[in-house]
Amino acid sequence: MDEILDLDAVAQAESVRRREVTPLELVDAAIARIERVNPQINAVIIPLFDKARALARSGSLPQGSLTGVPFLLKDLLCTSGGDPQHEGMRLLRELNHVAPHDSYLAAKFKAAGLINLGKTNTPELGLVPTTEPEAYGATRNPWNPLCSAGGSSGGSAAAVAARLVAIAHGGDGGGSIRIPASECGLVGLKASRGRVSPGPDFGAVWHGFAIEGVLTRSVRDSAVALDAIAGNMPGDVYTAPAQFRPFREELVNRPQKLKIGMMRREPRDGVPLHPDCRAALEDAARLLESLGHRLEESHPPALDEKRPMWHHFTDIVSCNALRAIEQEEEIAGRKITVDDVEFGTWYLVERGREIPAARYLASIQWLHGWARRVVNWWSEQGLDLLLTPTIATPPPALGALMVTRENPAEAFDRVIATIQFTPQFNITGQPAISLPLHWNAQGLPIGIQLVAPFGGEGVLLQVAARLEEARPWRERRPPIHG
Repeated sequence: MDEILDLDAVAQAESVRRREVTPLELVDAAIARIERVNPQINAVIIPLFDKARALARSGSLPQGSLTGVPFLLKDLLCTSGGDPQHEGMRLLRELNHVAPHDSYLAAKFKAAGLINLGKTNTPELGLVPTTEPEAYGATRNPWNPLCSAGGSSGGSAAAVAARLVAIAHGGDGGGSIRIPASECGLVGLKASRGRVSPGPDFGAVWHGFAIEGVLTRSVRDSAVALDAIAGNMPGDVYTAPAQFRPFREELVNRPQKLKIGMMRREPRDGVPLHPDCRAALEDAARLLESLGHRLEESHPPALDEKRPMWHHFTDIVSCNALRAIEQEEEIAGRKITVDDVEFGTWYLVERGREIPAARYLASIQWLHGWARRVVNWWSEQGLDLLLTPTIATPPPALGALMVTRENPAEAFDRVIATIQFTPQFNITGQPAISLPLHWNAQGLPIGIQLVAPFGGEGVLLQVAARLEEARPWRERRPPIHG
């Protein structure tokens, strides 16, 4: 029975439909793996095993595309009514805070038939790209436990990579699905802005930069999950273009020969690319050419406007961190002080307090104009996709990206140097996917990123499916696995 957990989520659901396995047997096997493996990686922080078993044996599971498949929720944004919701915060953990209701996304996960086994680790409020919160401790990368699993969906990524489950929830506000996908050797798709509803509690998260989704080991799991969770809900601020067909059907369509731009270097004034990331990029370019696509060294010139882009992006994040703290104050019933949160969080909150409303609006206006300059490149150059590294380094060591009282500016500089290729497409709202096509000499995964025009998830999935066929990665197992 344990071996069935090595299948992807689609195959597990098919086994349930064929009555080869029951949902309870799958859930019990996944729980046994979590109990055996999780102490080595600290990915699952809030087990909900009794609730999962009760649902699995109830006989009342919704008949969806992934019925009976074990699943994990990231402990941020996506609220599951009656379950703990701590968002990486020591304070919310001490208050035993519980989510009052299901978000629209949680309801869609349930309608798909997924069975939630628990909550996964996340940095405090999802503010840094490594999962090392004081509240629950560091999540360790299954490929090397001395390395970060990425963030902010690092707990979910580590759990899927270690084969505790085949699929887990994630969110991406500046790369937080794609970064852990790169560092843990997974598929990480960030959909187009408006494709997945953030309601009912939010109209837009981080002014529309953030969107939720999943981390998986197979392209088809990402496609099937997106079919299950996509769709506008009443009151949503943004709407993605309508799908021509289910995303799963895109996997059988072979894309025409595409013209793909390649960003072979870091943005101007950026920290130089690590040689492993450059090697991964060159390897992916050769593979795409072997599949009949045309590669040329070209990228949107606006991506080189690194300094002003980061300045305005950080304004938005800082103000949203301040608002998040105000919301937690409503839960706590008192003012939150520097002693209640991590220093990196407080650093951004204090920065947010110094930003007047007019400056916030000016940052939004600048980013809107910048985004137009980025997206115009696709049509002006007649290109279909952009190829970049996902991040600029192999998985960093634990602690390398943490902010302390002694090093806030230096630490955020290291963060920016690491994630030089992901936040841009949260700002533009375009879909982007990280794929595990390369491993370095130390056995660490190095992701590559493909970016499509707005609404272009279909072509991303088509190309990703062909790359998976040409360079299968699903059977690669990290040293720590179930």
